[in-house]
Amino acid sequence: MASSGKKTRGRQKIDMKIIEKEDEKLVTFSKRRSGIYKKISEITVLCGTDILFICFSPAGKPFSFGHPSIDSVANRLFNNNTSPPTDNTHPLVEAQQKEKINEIIQIYNEASRQSDAAKEKQKLLAQQTSGREPNLWWEADIEKLSLQELEDLDSRYTEHINGLYRTIGKKVAATTNANENPL
Repeated sequence: MASSGKKTRGRQKIDMKIIEKEDEKLVTFSKRRSGIYKKISEITVLCGTDILFICFSPAGKPFSFGHPSIDSVANRLFNNNTSPPTDNTHPLVEAQQKEKINEIIQIYNEASRQSDAAKEKQKLLAQQTSGREPNLWWEADIEKLSLQELEDLDSRYTEHINGLYRTIGKKVAATTNANENPL
């Protein structure tokens, strides 16, 4: 049995105004808190900043986030110390964190390079096909193809021929069955 409509309103823009109902305030806070933490974490990674974030839920419960730690940022703030904090993080842990960050950056850069290369290839193909009939794979100039492209073309031909044989077999079987079992 199919339902006749949506069960929820989906994702909608919410007007920025004070929420009156206490239950709705708690729900909104709990849903948005993780998003705020995520954004703060992104700022610390992208900008290399020290951040201390403290907020209180509508129920009065405190929530905090600190980078590199809440204590180091709070001590720096309350001591009016503008120099970088002397963090109590063990050097091995810090080295491991930096190594992991560098590894993630390398993975991101490689994925970005691959994405850029794919976009350039797409642009090149679009330029080659603009203003004329698009080249069909079976009309490719095989003398200009690389080994990988020739293997791809071979597999396409094989798939096409196999599909052709399957279709012929089905039609022959259907014709044979129709001739054997006349109404």
